[in-house]
Amino acid sequence: MIYLIALATFVATCLGGFFALKFKDKLHLTLGFSAGAVLGLAFFDLLPESIQMSGTFFSTSTVALLVGIGFISYMVLDRLFILHGCDHDHDEHEGEHIHEQISNPRGSFGAGSLSVHSMMDGLAIGLSFGVSSGLGIAVAAAVLTHDFSDGINTVSMVLRHGGSKLKALKWLAVDAIAPIVGIVVGSLIAIPEPYIGAFLAVFTGFFLYLGAGDLLPESHHRHPTHWTTISTLIGMAVMFVVVSLTR
Repeated sequence: MIYLIALATFVATCLGGFFALKFKDKLHLTLGFSAGAVLGLAFFDLLPESIQMSGTFFSTSTVALLVGIGFISYMVLDRLFILHGCDHDHDEHEGEHIHEQISNPRGSFGAGSLSVHSMMDGLAIGLSFGVSSGLGIAVAAAVLTHDFSDGINTVSMVLRHGGSKLKALKWLAVDAIAPIVGIVVGSLIAIPEPYIGAFLAVFTGFFLYLGAGDLLPESHHRHPTHWTTISTLIGMAVMFVVVSLTR
């Protein structure tokens, strides 16, 4: 059973990534949806899960502190280190070919963060099956519904920062394999829930910055249309429904 679930996570993530590549000419809409999905993931899934899993070991204020640490850490890395790699705001007259040649390291960093999150999802599946099959199946159902959006978000992150289709596919492969690695590791070890909750709190901060500080402004920057905003709202609504149905 657990191996079939691992395969399903791989397929779901790949389908989401291929969807994003198929409609990359509508990247502003995809980015809008991705921003909403990432923010929805942070608000409706990661944050409540981190509070719940932390239990009495970490107080709510400590969880909030960890979220802030995650947000600030990502911001510092983004602005002091990654941002110096290459700026994406070029003059419109430089030409599309030159624009496509420039790949900002922020795309890889963002995709890497999403891949680590996917591995944490897989870890949750593996650990849950260690408790009971019923719990494992419930957690797996929740993760599978996220994986399609994870694929979209990973590809969108790379393309948004000038990455090529090949680079997007490479990161999509990493993101698709990550939950499988997490499932295998989770089935072999036991990690106390409070510590998993602490990691989730930090990732909440990561994704709040990714969504609000990167994807959302970029989706609206070149295409400030009502449809972009609607795409963001749809992304958040989808994650809210998915999380609500799988809890």
